[in-house]
Amino acid sequence: MIEHLLNGLLTAFSPAVLPILIFGVVGGIVLGALPGLTATMGVAILLPFTFGMEPTAALVMLIGVYIGGIYGGSIAAILLKTPGTPASAATVLDGHTLAAKGQAARALSISAIASFVGGLISTIVLIAIAPLLANFALRFNAPEYFALALFGLTIIASVSAQNILKGLLAGTIGLLVSTVGLDPISSVPRFTFGVMDLYSGINVIPVLIGLFALSEAINQIERILKEKQAKVAKFDHKLLSKKDLKEMMPTAIKSGLMGTSIGSVPGAGADISAFVCYNEAKRSSKNPEEFGKGSVRGLAAAEAGNNGVTGGSLVPLLTLGVPGDAVAAVLLGALIVQGLTPGPLLFAQNPEVVYGVFSSMLVANIVMLIVGLIGIRFFCRIIEVPKMLMIPIIIFLSVVGAYAINNSMFDVGIAISFGILGFVLGKLDIPSSPILLAIILGPMAETNLRKALLMYDNSWSFLYERPIALAFILLAVFSVYSTMKMKKKKQMQVDTD
Repeated sequence: MIEHLLNGLLTAFSPAVLPILIFGVVGGIVLGALPGLTATMGVAILLPFTFGMEPTAALVMLIGVYIGGIYGGSIAAILLKTPGTPASAATVLDGHTLAAKGQAARALSISAIASFVGGLISTIVLIAIAPLLANFALRFNAPEYFALALFGLTIIASVSAQNILKGLLAGTIGLLVSTVGLDPISSVPRFTFGVMDLYSGINVIPVLIGLFALSEAINQIERILKEKQAKVAKFDHKLLSKKDLKEMMPTAIKSGLMGTSIGSVPGAGADISAFVCYNEAKRSSKNPEEFGKGSVRGLAAAEAGNNGVTGGSLVPLLTLGVPGDAVAAVLLGALIVQGLTPGPLLFAQNPEVVYGVFSSMLVANIVMLIVGLIGIRFFCRIIEVPKMLMIPIIIFLSVVGAYAINNSMFDVGIAISFGILGFVLGKLDIPSSPILLAIILGPMAETNLRKALLMYDNSWSFLYERPIALAFILLAVFSVYSTMKMKKKKQMQVDTD
């Protein structure tokens, strides 16, 4: 294996491959930073251009876009409160708060380093124990997926610790939205009202753009009207300190490992991983009240968690031929186009391709870190632009991003609708994150619950007969219990004061 890995590194640094890799990473960062233009979209757009390329070079470029795109989403999330990708929704919670305090450079540097740590850990684990993780993921069936989704939904209580009832209300709205479209089992239309565009359900990206980007634009417009003049945001040029680095590293390493494990489960993408890691960091923190108010650990957990998925998602793809997420599904198409069949034989028959990809992922994460740190001063200039100029740009990018998903004005309408909803909910002090979480996890929970019930003849015994499912159920119970205990403890402290 060492020999193959060294040969892969030589390939990654070769004049024919390195420029392609750098282009892929930089292009991915740019695409990820634009609302609606996800890493998946970037990989899909570039796929046709790889048809005439050598297999390793083709895959290296696409993986560079993938890694750069996941990180790039954090730039807009931190600076504009506009997640460039669904994977960066959790980054908004603490990243934008730091930027609003004038610490954008600090937040961006924390994000870049945490992303690098998560991606590096993910790649090392991919190289070292891919077969082991693949065997674990192979044990997942409908009961395990339902239990995983249920565990994910308990995060709603954690991210809504200030007011759990309002968080549950928001989560209920998200679950209702997730039921729109064709029934996943019987294909019977639900809540479509005869509108054909609703038959495929409501796409999560227009919802994300509306809840986080357009609602924030409306908020800014309201503030400008009240202030009579637009104020230019200020920031300092200080990057993270040694104290920040020391504080974030344990969380980044832990979240990177968690993200890798989550990524190895097909269907559990970077968006779910980011929230799961954020929740765990908050649960285990000695100062959970800091989360959502500019926590270094919170930002590091979200970014290391979503970047940890990059290597994990390739485990089932390369070893089983099962894509771990949407990007891996596009990469599966790239492998097939190149005449390669993912699976155990790929390691034996085409080791140069496999280890070329592994080595290139190591290099891609280094390139991502360098570009991320060098570009901080440039990125920070974005928030120095007067709000009167920035708001139309945010709205324009949001509308273009929503339209570009399916080339449909219907998606633009969805984004605008959820932008208004997000603005109204903000006025009522109801968080938006639970809505997004429920929309992402709702279909996963419903589909797999019904499949599990069919497998067990409508018996709920799978909840305790399947060890992995039982483990996730217990984790869900513990997550809710710890959140309630933390809230009660905080209330007692307030009463004492």
